[in-house]
Amino acid sequence: MPTFDVSVVGLTILDVLGRPVSHVPERGGVTFIDEIRLTVAGPAGGTAIDAAKLGLKTRIVGATGRDEKGAFIRSVYAGLGVDTALLAVADGVPTSATILPIRANGERPALHNRGASDAFLLSEADYPAALDARFVHVGGTGLLAAFDGEPTRAFLAAAKAAGRTTTFDLIAVGPEHFDLVEPLLPLIDYFLPSIEEASELSGRKDPLEAARFFLDRGVGTVAVTLGGEGSLIASRGGEVHRLPAFEVPVVDTTGCGDAYSAGFIAALARGLDLKSAGLVATAASGLVATGLGSDAGIVSWPETVAAAGALQPKRLAA
Repeated sequence: MPTFDVSVVGLTILDVLGRPVSHVPERGGVTFIDEIRLTVAGPAGGTAIDAAKLGLKTRIVGATGRDEKGAFIRSVYAGLGVDTALLAVADGVPTSATILPIRANGERPALHNRGASDAFLLSEADYPAALDARFVHVGGTGLLAAFDGEPTRAFLAAAKAAGRTTTFDLIAVGPEHFDLVEPLLPLIDYFLPSIEEASELSGRKDPLEAARFFLDRGVGTVAVTLGGEGSLIASRGGEVHRLPAFEVPVVDTTGCGDAYSAGFIAALARGLDLKSAGLVATAASGLVATGLGSDAGIVSWPETVAAAGALQPKRLAA
């Protein structure tokens, strides 16, 4: 029996967020804002934080620099009980970090320093520990220079050979990344892209057509997140679920996709069906949007499940 519920592998970032930001002052001017936060984020880092909050025994696998940003990230993981035995320290490079000036409507332009995540690489000797979990989530393909491509494919192949359930997310991809992603698709049980990412890779604007594109290439289930429009879930078994987002007061959309991934995995780990998993994931994503940063809003599994039952769904467009 694996030690962990989920092993989250890939991009860990320190986010520095401020809101609301309407403009950057000229020259040496000062603008006062309401809130500034530091959070652990990224398709691996943010997902691991939220998975731990949702009650999963979680291991993070990635890299930070040997700096104050890395120390902060480790302290946050420690506070939530996230295992960091495979969170490497990369010498000579900073911890990956992003500055996010959040607009009043929740939009989030980003200034990103790639840093240590580009140096992250797993050796085969680390596979047994990295795969010591029921679910293996790879998050951050597109911004993992050393791990992207064949190293990711080999790791996912090892996960499947070990009988693990694989989940997958990416970031900052364009059509030029399809050759990087295509060999991974038959090794992915649950693919969790945004509609922007799915469209860039598939060339399909319609979420169901995009989902079918990936299903035809070997993915087991695709859950395409649609921002404020909710999500579309489709499986190779023929299930299709179009789930609306919930009505929530939006403060910041940072990390909503990572929260969706964490909620989806947490639901599957508890044996929920696809539609129920999508509803919990939608609630997790909505809760994160109500505060500043990728860890906002989510408190626990019971509160997230309660929100999935209590929040009002948005009306789907015809």
